[in-house]
Amino acid sequence: MHTRSIPTPRPLEVALLASVFIVSACGLVYELAAGALASYLLGDSVLQFSTIIGTYLFAMGVGSYLSRFFERQLPAHFLRIELLVALIGGALPALLFIANAELPGAFRWLLYALVLAVGTLVGLEIPLVMRILKKNVALKDLVSQVLTFDYLGALVVSLAFPLLLVPQLGLIRTGLLFGLMNAAVAVWALWLFRDELRQFKAHAVACALTLAALGAGMASADQVTTWAEDKLYQDKVVLAQTTPYQRIVVTHGPGAGRAGYRLFLNGNLQFAQRDEYRYHEALVHPVMAAYALAAPKKVAVLGGGDGMAVREILKYQGVESVTLVELDPAMTALFSTQPMLTQL
Repeated sequence: MHTRSIPTPRPLEVALLASVFIVSACGLVYELAAGALASYLLGDSVLQFSTIIGTYLFAMGVGSYLSRFFERQLPAHFLRIELLVALIGGALPALLFIANAELPGAFRWLLYALVLAVGTLVGLEIPLVMRILKKNVALKDLVSQVLTFDYLGALVVSLAFPLLLVPQLGLIRTGLLFGLMNAAVAVWALWLFRDELRQFKAHAVACALTLAALGAGMASADQVTTWAEDKLYQDKVVLAQTTPYQRIVVTHGPGAGRAGYRLFLNGNLQFAQRDEYRYHEALVHPVMAAYALAAPKKVAVLGGGDGMAVREILKYQGVESVTLVELDPAMTALFSTQPMLTQL
């Protein structure tokens, strides 16, 4: 009976495969952040995500092709690429917010330029890791292991991004957090290959500066978001919240002609307090008036988490119950607990 011994993974191999997991996760976060921001600021989410995913994958292909021209000092190249991805990818959401506020005409150009840059750099990473590992790992094991960790990283982030990261951290902090993770991989590589790097001190300084820059960005993320949204909306932002489904923003304009609150979902105006009655009255009363003898006792409202349609329905004394179905629980929570909104 023949038995085949399974070699124990070496520490270097384990470390690099773990970095593949992190690199894959970070790359997907930058792609999702670009798509989410483009949808938020430009609208038409299908078009934005489709073009950004296509551009990103194309750029990864370009990066994979360019990796063939890196022949010597592969660990040093890998470290530098990680730092570049950390800086560009980590700052991507903040840069796009700022560009939309200050240079709206250049927003699309910057969006796709950043996606191309990040995609190309990410496309360089995996081939370089595989070439570093091939000295110690058989080809068939190398490909299967690298791709396994690559896809696992993508799976984890695809679930965490909408359910945990964006609702809890927001887009800017999420980008910077994963930029820090890319920088951590660079620091890891700095330690793993400390005996092979010709300019160890220079690389160490670059790692420290990158971590400091991203850390400073994390500390000022709220200020950047507030500033960018103040530029985006005409009136003062009085409430902003990111949920797994959308970005909710409420503004208040004290001036004549714009007095009152306005609700925006993903940057799109939903209602203005000054004239919302025109929409909600026209939505509800013709339907209720169709019941000539008596209003229906039970009414279902699909959507309308702001409660405006329900307000109009409850003006009919014959209505005994109203069932409101809303996708985003945060909407019903805000409009049932926030004093400035419950009065509408």
